[in-house]
Amino acid sequence: MPFRLPSLARAGTLALVLAWPCQTIDDAARAWVQAHRTPALETPMRVLSDKSRAVLIAGGVVALFAGSAGRAFVLESVLALVPVNAVVETLKWTLDRTRPDGDTNRRNSSFPSSHAANAFAMAGVITRRWRRAAIPAWLVALAVAYSRLYMDRHWLSDVAAALLVAAGGVLLAAWLIRRLQRHREPSEAAGPA
Repeated sequence: MPFRLPSLARAGTLALVLAWPCQTIDDAARAWVQAHRTPALETPMRVLSDKSRAVLIAGGVVALFAGSAGRAFVLESVLALVPVNAVVETLKWTLDRTRPDGDTNRRNSSFPSSHAANAFAMAGVITRRWRRAAIPAWLVALAVAYSRLYMDRHWLSDVAAALLVAAGGVLLAAWLIRRLQRHREPSEAAGPA
């Protein structure tokens, strides 16, 4: 079955349009999360929220030196993260949604969550490459996403949209990797001239 990016884009757009009128759900989720903040969670949530990108970059650097499997992981991660971040930043700029904490900076608007999109995309790539690591990867991604709600930086729909964008990026990366492998195989089979 060939990969159909236009179909995926249409499905994603439809999902976003259908989810958008859910401000009531966003408000209820925000009220619940903010009502359940505790001093014991403040530091872990802040670390998850503020340091997740540094961990992502450090993990990529380590993977580069972990042999061919590590380099393949980095390649697939980049192929997933570049379009994910392009879509996220385009949506942020286009939609200009105010953050729950009242921040109205258009360059850093709320919808969708880039932290959650990156975490979900990485969990998807890890799941594709190392199924045994899927559960820890998804638990970390969910913790990062929850930290964004907890720190009052995103609405629930921002995080849900990030999951959809990340899924699209992971599917695109997997498709590109398969294409690269098919393109390489015939030339390797021919051997040296």
